[in-house]
Amino acid sequence: MSRVTLIGGHGKVALLAAPLLVGEGHEVTSVVRNPDHVADVEDTGATAAVLDIEHASTDEIADALRGSEVVVWSAGAGGGSPERTYAVDRDAAIRSMEAATQAGVGRYVMVSYFGAGPDHGVPEDNGFHAYAEAKTAADEHLQGTSLAWTILRPSALTLEAATGHIETGDDVTPGSVSRDNVAHVIRSVIGHPETTSRRIIAFNDGLTPIEDVIHPRTD
Repeated sequence: MSRVTLIGGHGKVALLAAPLLVGEGHEVTSVVRNPDHVADVEDTGATAAVLDIEHASTDEIADALRGSEVVVWSAGAGGGSPERTYAVDRDAAIRSMEAATQAGVGRYVMVSYFGAGPDHGVPEDNGFHAYAEAKTAADEHLQGTSLAWTILRPSALTLEAATGHIETGDDVTPGSVSRDNVAHVIRSVIGHPETTSRRIIAFNDGLTPIEDVIHPRTD
């Protein structure tokens, strides 16, 4: 079992992922900005840590991550100004990667979005442009680190219950996926480092069991 730190611990995906991870025996710390969210996090079975990730330095983040074996980035500015989107989704995310390396963390799981990349195609006059640019930059930086990274790229998020089934592959186009399924993908990825290190997984809700996607059979 692993010591896992969830950054963005009060987000919908993280609140769903934490009890799954705790249930599998992982030691989970959920990082939140607002002290008022501590109780919600602790209800999941995780330990809460209060840190304003947007304004924290690399050293401060490293202090929070020290002792962890896996970092999961599930934080986000949640829309709003482009400036804050870049500050959180790009700059703070990149500082957390540097902090993870500094703290001796081996693995890093990034929750990105389906379509991130240099060819994301979002025009500059679109309100989504800053987010697309920020996530693309963060993903690219992560791939250049020495961390055993996994980049998850879920499609548009829904509030449906988990089906335990997704679809992925080069021929899959963006659709939708439940946050609950994303949480189950995070759980599976952390449980299977041998098949997920340095792997990008873009996915929708689908028909294939999550375990078969994350840990494909070789026989």
